[in-house]
Amino acid sequence: MFNNIYLIFNPVSGQGNPEEDLALIRSEIEPNASLTVLETTKEDPAKKLAKLAVSKGADCVIASGGDGTVSAVAGALIKTDTTLGIVPRGTANAIAAAFSISNDLREACRTILTGNPHSIDVASCNDQPLLLLAGIGLEADVISQANRQLKNKIGSAAYILSAFRQVQELDTFKAVMETPDRIITVRASGITVANVAPATSVLAQGPSGVVPYDGLLDVTIFAPEGTGGAIAASYNLFQTALNKRSTKREDVGYFRCSSVKITTDPEQEVVLDGEMIGPTPLDIYCIPDGLMLMTPANGNFDPLEKLEDLPELEIQYK
Repeated sequence: MFNNIYLIFNPVSGQGNPEEDLALIRSEIEPNASLTVLETTKEDPAKKLAKLAVSKGADCVIASGGDGTVSAVAGALIKTDTTLGIVPRGTANAIAAAFSISNDLREACRTILTGNPHSIDVASCNDQPLLLLAGIGLEADVISQANRQLKNKIGSAAYILSAFRQVQELDTFKAVMETPDRIITVRASGITVANVAPATSVLAQGPSGVVPYDGLLDVTIFAPEGTGGAIAASYNLFQTALNKRSTKREDVGYFRCSSVKITTDPEQEVVLDGEMIGPTPLDIYCIPDGLMLMTPANGNFDPLEKLEDLPELEIQYK
């Protein structure tokens, strides 16, 4: 499918052996396509290298690292003819999970070689690429307090420990959210704006299914009272995500929009695709069909509509 593949490889991601990981990826890709490997450094971050790959005529750029690496590479490929492949090697790997891409390196490589290309939405958040979600308040606090040393020791369990600590010190803030057609004011402990989110991204699970190809952002407002309420609401959101149903809890709200501007009082920290980006305010808008992504051949992309095969079907476009 691809002739000229570039691999953007972050050697410090995750808990594995980077030399062994790189050798394995090479062994899967090189027999099938020309492969150029570019390793990230402080001087040469992922987005810079991905832009270089596009300028060199890459028809596929593989991002191998954590969610931050994947998001940075994706940002360089928006509205280009270059397809994104993902070989996840981070701690959470939430972006890969959202698209059913395996954490097994061989399987992820095979998805790139034999999977299906899909056009997906992306978004812009304060002029930075948003592939997964932006979290304000609780979501950001959980990520920021799960330090690198702890993640290296216990992996994604570091986020669970951090979440348990944060819900015991639950703070609230006033938020004003402006969409193209209304202004919403609310008090909450967390707000998440998602393009796509796996079930494990609990605070993004207000609506029934966060769809990455509908041209819309999904906003979830998390506003429980106390530690017990936060734990109960989080569990409910996880269950609704697994069952693909919208939550009915009174302390969780949600809506969809094409763009949203969010201000908070006081200022809140923000996490964007797993990386801390500083405080509010936020200006986020969806970029429909902004990126081509390789997904598993058996991946489940349910259509937003189905009209074919209906009796006497006739469609007139205006």
